[in-house]
Amino acid sequence: MAAPLVCTRFSDNYELKEELGKGAFSVVRKCIQKHTGLEFAAKIINTKKLSARDFQKLEREARICRKLQHPNIVRLHDSIQEELFHYLVFDLVTGGELFEDIVAREFYSEADASHCIQQILESVNHCHTNGVVHRDLKPENLLLASKVKGAAVKLADFGLAIEVQGEQQAWFGFAGTPGYLSPEVLKKEPYGKPVDIWACGVILYILLVGYPPFWDEDQHRLYAQIKAGAYDYPSPEWDTVTPDAKNLINQMLTVNPAKRVTASDALKHPWICYREKVASAVHRQETVDCLKKFNARRKLKGAILTTMLATRNFSSKYDVHGRSIVTNKKGDGSQVKESTESNTTLEDDDVREDKKGTVDRSSTVIAKDAEGNVGTPPPSPALSSSSVGSVLGCFKSSSSTSFGSKTNNKLSIVVTANPQNVLAQARKQEIVKITEQLIESINNADFEGYTKICDPHMTAFEPEALGNLLEGMEFHKFYFDHESVLTVLGKNRGINTTVLNPTVHLLGDDAACIAYIILVQYIDKQGVPRSHQYEETRVWHRRDNKWQNVHSHRSASVASTSSAFSPSAITK
Repeated sequence: MAAPLVCTRFSDNYELKEELGKGAFSVVRKCIQKHTGLEFAAKIINTKKLSARDFQKLEREARICRKLQHPNIVRLHDSIQEELFHYLVFDLVTGGELFEDIVAREFYSEADASHCIQQILESVNHCHTNGVVHRDLKPENLLLASKVKGAAVKLADFGLAIEVQGEQQAWFGFAGTPGYLSPEVLKKEPYGKPVDIWACGVILYILLVGYPPFWDEDQHRLYAQIKAGAYDYPSPEWDTVTPDAKNLINQMLTVNPAKRVTASDALKHPWICYREKVASAVHRQETVDCLKKFNARRKLKGAILTTMLATRNFSSKYDVHGRSIVTNKKGDGSQVKESTESNTTLEDDDVREDKKGTVDRSSTVIAKDAEGNVGTPPPSPALSSSSVGSVLGCFKSSSSTSFGSKTNNKLSIVVTANPQNVLAQARKQEIVKITEQLIESINNADFEGYTKICDPHMTAFEPEALGNLLEGMEFHKFYFDHESVLTVLGKNRGINTTVLNPTVHLLGDDAACIAYIILVQYIDKQGVPRSHQYEETRVWHRRDNKWQNVHSHRSASVASTSSAFSPSAITK
C-alpha cells in the first residue's frame, strides 16, 4: 500500500481547480498534483466547524480509506491536516452515478446487471476482507470511473463505515438509508458484514427491474416489510428474469444474517461466474423505463431534503421574512460557505423526538451512534413532516395490498399532497444557492469559476456599458484580469457583501429569474465605515442538468454613506 505523501501544506503538492460539489462542512474541488500533473478530487473539510466527535469520525473515515486499495473503490491518495482545513485527496471519478449511466445506454440486459453487481461485490468483498463494513451501500454511492464505455464501477463515501474484527457482530448504532437497512439493524440486534450483503440484494433487485423490493409511503410499514423479508417477484417484469438471478437475490435478502450469503460466496454464484451461459442477454427496456422513474424519484427526494436541510445552512442567512443576511467575509481566503448536497449521508448527534417521544426518522439517511444518539436533519419551516412524507411517497404499489402480501410493486409517480409546491420551493432554493456561488466568484476574482456558471454568450446590461447590451465574456474578463476592487479591499482592509431580499420567479422547469439587492460594506483609507448598494436581476437556464446564467441586469450604485459606487469612490 502506497504511503501518503508527507508535506507541510496542501498547496505544496497540489493546485486547486474548479468546485465539484459541496457538503455541510466540506467542499470538493478538482486538484492537480504538481509534480505529476495528475488530476484528483480534494475533499476540503472546514475543521473550525467540527466537534470533537466529528473529528473522530473524520479520522475514522481517513483511516478506513487508507486501508482500501481496490480498482472498484474510490481510492484515498493523500490526507493532509492544516490548522483550519483537513484535505482528503481521492480518485477523480468523472462518469457520474451508475444508475444514471444505465438509463442512458442503448442496450441493457440481465448480463449487464450481473457485471454491475459483480463489481459492487468485489468492492464489498475487499472491504470485508480488510475488516471494514460500509453500512451505506446505495445507488448514490455507486459511481463510474469515467464516461468511457465499460468504465469501472467505484464504491464511494465511507463516512458511515466501521471497522470490525473478523466476523464480529455487535451493536454499532442505527445507521444507513431506510430502503437499504437490514432486518437486524431495524431490530437493533448485533450486526456486522452481512448488512452490506443485504443492501447489495436490494441494489441487485433494482438493477433487474428498476424498482426496489421494499417500499411503502409509511416508514413504519416499510420497516415491517424489511424485518419480515416480505418481497416478491411480480409479473410480468419478473417473468423474463432467470431463476439463477432470483436465487442470488434470495441468498442476499435472507432475514437471518447467519444464513445470508457472504460476498466471497456470492462472487462464486453461477449467475456471476458463468453469466455468458446463465444470464439473459435480452434488452430490458421496461427495466430502463422504470429505472428512469426511480432515478427521478431519488432526485426529487434529494431536492426536498435540500429544502428540509436549509436551516442547517441558511438559518443564519435569512431573517423571519426570508430576507437574506448572507455575509461573505473575504480577506484570509479560508472560509468555505456551507451548503447541502442532495442525498448526502448525514450522521448527526442530535436527538430529535416527536410529541410521543418517538424518534423522527423522516430523512433519507439516518444514523445513530453506539451511545444512542440519533441523527436526523432539522425540520425546515417551509415543510411539514406530513407534506414531506406525502411527497416522498411518490411511488406506490399499483394495487392496494398489505405489507406482507404485495402483488405488484411496479412504481409510478403520483401526486398526493401538492408536491409541486415543495419542489418549487426546492428549485428556488437551488437558484439562490447558485446565485451566491456566482457572486462569490466575482468577489474572489475567480474568472474560471465565473465562466463555469455563466453561458459563454451571456448578455448583460451593466452601468459601465452606458446602456448598451453586452454579449459574451470579454467585457467581464477585463475586470477579472485587473482583479476586482472588492477583492483588493478584501485583502487589504476587509469587506462584507450581503445579499438582500432575494426573490425567485420560476419560468418553467428549466428557467428562472432572481432579483436581489447587493449591499457592500467596507472601511475606507481614512478608517471611515462606508456602504453602497445596487440592484441586480439574473436569468438562469438549465442545460444538461446544470444551471447557467444567461442574462444579468445591474443598476447603478446607490450611495448610502458616500459617493457613487465606483473604484475611485471606494479607494479614497
